[in-house]
Amino acid sequence: MKVLITGGGGFIGYRLAQALLKRGTLADGEGKQASISQITLLDIAFPMQADPRLKCVTGDLTDKALLADLLGGDTGSVFHLASIVSGGAEADFDLGYKVNLDGTRALLETCRKQARPPRYVFASSVAAFGGDLPPVLDDSVTPNPQTSYGAQKVCCEYLTTDYSRKGFIDGRSLRLPTISVRAGKPNLAASSFASGIIREPLAGVVSPCPVNPETSVWLLSPGKVVDAFIHAHDLPSSAWGLNRVLNLPGNTSSVKQMVDALRKIAGDKVADRVEWKPDARIQGIVDSWPVRFTNERAHKLGFVADKDVETIIRDYITDQGIKV
Repeated sequence: MKVLITGGGGFIGYRLAQALLKRGTLADGEGKQASISQITLLDIAFPMQADPRLKCVTGDLTDKALLADLLGGDTGSVFHLASIVSGGAEADFDLGYKVNLDGTRALLETCRKQARPPRYVFASSVAAFGGDLPPVLDDSVTPNPQTSYGAQKVCCEYLTTDYSRKGFIDGRSLRLPTISVRAGKPNLAASSFASGIIREPLAGVVSPCPVNPETSVWLLSPGKVVDAFIHAHDLPSSAWGLNRVLNLPGNTSSVKQMVDALRKIAGDKVADRVEWKPDARIQGIVDSWPVRFTNERAHKLGFVADKDVETIIRDYITDQGIKV
């Protein structure tokens, strides 16, 4: 089986590729575990020492000729993670729509030309929601994005569902919570602070937090989101039915609770490296996102969240080999 991961040079995409290499198989169109023969990663950049077992291709998601070459006619699985992140899509309207919407459409059209409809997993976001929301969202709440990034994700969810309805792909869209703790450097995502306030202090660096301490976020760890991508892929088409979109489970935590958990684990010296630097633009974006979900459907389908925010931080410390 051939696999394509867009955004494969990013932290989550590359981690997913490593998990697939370790696993060695994925469900094919008939639901049987098939050996992975090739994993291709598409992105604008890659880790300097990428695993030689991976085919890493630097390129543009909107390059239709490149997509046709990468997928050939026999790619069985596609994980679509590439996007202009939330803050970047809000700052550059044209670029956000070019990559996030037009690029997705180009990818779907290429998938449509495969010999058999590929299983297709799309990374959406809880930024699909906004406006006047109930205190706790269930699976029936209608998306109402309040950012360009959220609007682009919702458009792509509808495309994924419609291409699945037509039998061009076997698609599933996962609305991701804020992923924390991401290794590496800060990015343009409005949610970047949720990793920065843990990652930087543990590395001995001051981390400015652009939102107030009482701001809450819906969190999921990198490990759990990678598990969710693979689990979503391997679920049979019948498990999804007509509803191809799912809110992933997570944990609600205020920024203060995250910093308090860091203080408990690593001490005052580390936690005091978080500095409160209000940014009204970031605060406004983050405040538009929901922070509490029931996730009944996700739980029935076997998706799992982290135990709590303290577990998320401890797992990051263990994964990165940090001594505290």
